[in-house]
Amino acid sequence: MTASTAQTTSNPSDAPLQIERDGAVVTLRFHRPGALNAVDVPMAQALRDAARTLAQDASVRCVVLCGAGKGFMAGGDLATLRADPVQGARDLLEPLNEAATLLAQLDAPVVAQVHGVAAGAGLSLMLQADFVLAADNARFNLAYINLGTSCDVGASWALPRLVGLNRALEIAMLGEAFTAPQAQQWGLIHRAVPAAELDAAVQQLAQRLASGPTRAYGHMRRLMRASLHNDLATQLQAEARAFDDCAHSADLREGIEAFYAKRPAAFQGR
Repeated sequence: MTASTAQTTSNPSDAPLQIERDGAVVTLRFHRPGALNAVDVPMAQALRDAARTLAQDASVRCVVLCGAGKGFMAGGDLATLRADPVQGARDLLEPLNEAATLLAQLDAPVVAQVHGVAAGAGLSLMLQADFVLAADNARFNLAYINLGTSCDVGASWALPRLVGLNRALEIAMLGEAFTAPQAQQWGLIHRAVPAAELDAAVQQLAQRLASGPTRAYGHMRRLMRASLHNDLATQLQAEARAFDDCAHSADLREGIEAFYAKRPAAFQGR
């Protein structure tokens, strides 16, 4: 269950999404730094295409989402919406929603690395990650209400599950900015770390996840999300199916043997 460390990248320098690979870890870097990585149609389509590729590649064992330049993502590209609010929104949301759906279905865990600002669609995408590490000086704002629109890219699904209905309504309907320490306190991010340590902290977590039991991770991330709308009987059945699938994997056998190898000799016979 170990990952290699060969690094590869094959992106045009002006591509709106930079795809980098380090062993079993794939990093998707939003790359419109001059616009604080505001997502336009080419970036949305590139993210969808990357998610489609990841969904077909079982060798990928962790995915990192991050932004180039001074921020994670400052929301949707307003120029696209200004030109044609109706068609522009459709052109953005169709690929973004497909990308979010595909990323949620992966076995590989998804980590968001957030610095600078995460606003609008950037915050929505961040909320879909399994782990969020943020610089302690990062700023967040759902922001949609400030433009006179409702949220998208799964924000209304994720927010109430993470922070409860009352806090979700406050974040969504007041449109106020908040800090990384607040986000951690509310449960929106897992950890706020000093900005200078963010890269190292994310890479350490990503490599740890990439060396773990990917099939079990996949079942676990889907089970947790499904539990919020399943009754107990349905969830027990889903857990049993997932455990049965894991029982056919080498990961479980390796995990059991590793457990016994660490036990004191007095307990070896049990």
